Amino acid sequence: MRAILALLCLLALPVLADEPLSGWAVLPTDKSYDELVTDTKSAVKENGLIVVTQAGPTKAAAARGITIPGNLVIGAFNNDYAVRVLETSVSAMIEAPIRFYVTENEDGTATLSYKTPSFVFAPYVDEGGEPLRQIAAELDTKFQAVAESAVK
Repeated sequence: MRAILALLCLLALPVLADEPLSGWAVLPTDKSYDELVTDTKSAVKENGLIVVTQAGPTKAAAARGITIPGNLVIGAFNNDYAVRVLETSVSAMIEAPIRFYVTENEDGTATLSYKTPSFVFAPYVDEGGEPLRQIAAELDTKFQAVAESAVK
């Protein structure tokens, strides 16, 4: 369990750093953690994607009597993109769903972060070619729209 908590702390580093890691989009907000989680899920749906997965240690830790800041990974995708990605690269589908990361800050606000789809799919472009690059660019636009909607 300690290894999992250590891993989650490492995942939070892009949010805590002055400069985001390469390929990351990091959007601090004045919203509370719960509000940003709700708004992110709504924005995913509004932008034609589906919340495919949700995972985070906060509630499980609380059930064990451990208090940690809010931390949730929200995987978003849809079947149209899945089929199109598979047509270009079976290997690239390991990256789906692409994830949004909501973290609670010390001051009670929350931050929305994500790796851009172009960054996520970059290792597969040799196999998927220009069609995969175009799908990733479409998803970049869609993920940016989700993020902008969620944080406004």
